[in-house]
Amino acid sequence: MTDIPLTITEAAEGLRAKRYSSVELTSAMLKRADSLDSQLGVYITRMDEPALTAAAQADAAFAAGVDQGPLQGIPLGIKDIIATKDAPTTAQSLILDRKWGEGIDAPVIARLRGAGAVIIGKTSTMEFAIGMPDASKPFPVPRNPWNPSTWPGGSSSGSGAGVAAGLFLGALGTDTGGSVRIPAAFCGISGLKQTYGRVPKAGCAPLGYSLDHIGPMTRSARDGAIMLQVMAGYDASDPYCADVSVPDYLAALTGSVAGLRIGVERANHLTWPGVLPEAVSAFEDAVAALASAGAETPEVVVPHYQQLRNANTLMLRAEASSYHLADLRVRFEEYGVHTSKAVSGGAFASSGDFVQAQRFRSLARQEISELMAPLDAMVMLTVGCGAPEVEGLNHASFAQWPVFTGPWNLLGLPAYAIPIGFTASGMPLSMQVVGKPFAEETVIRIADAFQRLTDFHLQLPPLVAAAV
Repeated sequence: MTDIPLTITEAAEGLRAKRYSSVELTSAMLKRADSLDSQLGVYITRMDEPALTAAAQADAAFAAGVDQGPLQGIPLGIKDIIATKDAPTTAQSLILDRKWGEGIDAPVIARLRGAGAVIIGKTSTMEFAIGMPDASKPFPVPRNPWNPSTWPGGSSSGSGAGVAAGLFLGALGTDTGGSVRIPAAFCGISGLKQTYGRVPKAGCAPLGYSLDHIGPMTRSARDGAIMLQVMAGYDASDPYCADVSVPDYLAALTGSVAGLRIGVERANHLTWPGVLPEAVSAFEDAVAALASAGAETPEVVVPHYQQLRNANTLMLRAEASSYHLADLRVRFEEYGVHTSKAVSGGAFASSGDFVQAQRFRSLARQEISELMAPLDAMVMLTVGCGAPEVEGLNHASFAQWPVFTGPWNLLGLPAYAIPIGFTASGMPLSMQVVGKPFAEETVIRIADAFQRLTDFHLQLPPLVAAAV
């Protein structure tokens, strides 16, 4: 099989039209990984044998007339901080007990398997989803398929790079301060952080208890809707999971934004230090496309923006420090240098700091609720630059990048990162569609409508185009 489909939607149609089988599709993606992954570092653990077994089961179900839905027979990658019963979970760390999650599927994994998906492997991340690439540890240093000298973004690095490179058709990432949306932005794919509590996160090694999300990473917004449909819904194993009904996300994809009021946030994004002129231009073109399709695009200003960023960072590090404190005391040197620095820094946040951040969070939720009341959604840049070079990456440089994801973790609102163009050097650019609580269907509808007007999400990195 040489003509590998780009999207879940396309592959699902091909499987039902019998243009190829799930075994053929899975085998082709494993073969592509044989060719490309030595350059990209996508996988920590490949699951060839169980993946091919699951693909054969999907084919047998099709032959018996059983259709479990659009994920049946579709190869997916899983960020290696989420438990899978047939592969170890490492969190890309020497610290995590190798028996953690042993023999267990996290609820989201069980739901994906129940829909017939093929789990093809565990993907690289940053250590415990917070570090930076660390070549001193025995794990892959993930690379961006658009330019292997650059970073795919963290911490869902392997998931983002793997979707962009066509090593699988969708993936799970996690997002505590932007770790689904940043790699989606840098890799030119679509990444959704849904409302906090919409998807159960039991069976996922925690980073920030009140900030963590498990989200789908795919080429298209439509594919993200397909994955979210299966992932979403209450599960008692997660005390933070919301018992809220799940709508039909695909039914919401009308292809139209006519009559929607989409607030445009320029004030806190377009003039931020480090934002490239190409990012401003691409964003304005994206807004113009939505307006030409019938959306109203009033200008809005998010209040207390810098404080939103600061509060998310403080809470993330404080909650991470709480989880890791015992290991930090006795195994500090076994952590990667970037992770130990980031996590231990949270111990310097006082109880008063944490309480004040929580008080501010409550105020900000009310103010953002009032801001969004007359709107259907907002748009702003995801990241104002292209992917940086891997060499020289550190937390000091990261703090200077124009990254605009953290506030929406603090507030728990759904945010979809989608491609909008390229830098002068050919690296992807991205914007976010941010919605009201549990209004993912509106966010996905806007993202999908934009992707019907453009084809940025369907562009192949040169490395992959040469291998096709």
